[in-house]
Amino acid sequence: QVQLVESGGGSVQAGGSLKLSCQASGFADKKCGMGWWYQAPGKERKFLSDIRSDGTTTYTDFVKGRFTISQDNAKNTVFLEMNSLKIEDTAVYYCALDVHWQCGAENHNYWGQGTQVTVFS
Repeated sequence: QVQLVESGGGSVQAGGSLKLSCQASGFADKKCGMGWWYQAPGKERKFLSDIRSDGTTTYTDFVKGRFTISQDNAKNTVFLEMNSLKIEDTAVYYCALDVHWQCGAENHNYWGQGTQVTVFS
């Protein structure tokens, strides 16, 4: 059974930093990549960032230069370092896993339960 265990959410003042972690386990197919999505209050879940197993990264525009995704492949763990946090970054952040028998474009197919990040003024 695939499991994604997230940690690191919380409340932080605007301008501050948080680091999220997510460890994946229980999958049999090849791990192609991991990533993060976010869901702001009253909004749909949206893509935030992805890192392929070869280290290639992608980000949605509004976090470029502020957030950094990284991974520890040996531990099947992905991290999201969030700096210069803004009130509008307040959301539930979901870890995502892309595992398939053959890797292609980013295609997350497993999700964590989410961790709340609240940024206050």
